[in-house]
Amino acid sequence: MENPSRPEIKQILDEAKKIAIVGLSDNPDRTSYQIGAALQSAGYEVIPVNPTITEVFGIKSIPSLEHLSEPVDIINVFRRSEYLEEVAEEASNVEAKVFWCQLGLENEKAYEIAKNAGMTVIMDRCIKVEHALTR
Repeated sequence: MENPSRPEIKQILDEAKKIAIVGLSDNPDRTSYQIGAALQSAGYEVIPVNPTITEVFGIKSIPSLEHLSEPVDIINVFRRSEYLEEVAEEASNVEAKVFWCQLGLENEKAYEIAKNAGMTVIMDRCIKVEHALTR
């Protein structure tokens, strides 16, 4: 598993407009909420993907990636490593450019699934930190 270089990550973040966040919480104390809020305030359109909530940031949540009604630039994942394979399978059936797993999340099989589906794969990196580093 190899992540793109910093310049490549900068380009991904510069070109991205829509980010589907899998596992986005509506609890302000959760990391996914804080990162989602930061991405939204940085100008990204955030799409919450979580079957256990109805909405976050005033945006209706969808239960899974298969409910996406339009292509997204980045699928940002906040699910434990053991669920990444399943999320990658779902992601491979939608139109997305990047499969991004948050800090601490890695799964070799999920990496292969997303890569084979034509996505750029980033694992074990925080999108908020990467965004700050590339500004």
